[in-house]
Amino acid sequence: MSEAPLPAIRSLPSWLLGRAAARGRALVAEALAEQDMRMWHHVVLSAVRDLGPVAQADLGRGVRLDPKDLVGVLNDLQSAGLVVREPDPRDRRKNAVSLTGEGARLLKRCEKAARAANDELLAPLSAAEREQFTGMLRRISGTGE
Repeated sequence: MSEAPLPAIRSLPSWLLGRAAARGRALVAEALAEQDMRMWHHVVLSAVRDLGPVAQADLGRGVRLDPKDLVGVLNDLQSAGLVVREPDPRDRRKNAVSLTGEGARLLKRCEKAARAANDELLAPLSAAEREQFTGMLRRISGTGE
């Protein structure tokens, strides 16, 4: 067979984006695993750094993670000494999540690893193409960025 199967499907931008996204997730997940970090744990740790101290409910909304799943991730991060949950000074009925020093150090290593994985993903593109591609992805992603 000289032609790749499913040429109509494989020519759709949505299919190509899905394949690129799957490859990107795999590269980043592998890089994070070398730091003993999982993808959602990295997302939450990064959000805590950017938003913290942050109410747990606000954190969940910010990263769009189900509250039950967020509790599990936070339990893991707290057990590892990467975040702390304390009563929110603005509302003592809520928990505020903050990054620890160890969490900040690990996050720096994870961000470096994730950047390297993304560089590998985009290696076939020139610097100008990378910038243009990233801009186009922002426009079509529906994330409001």
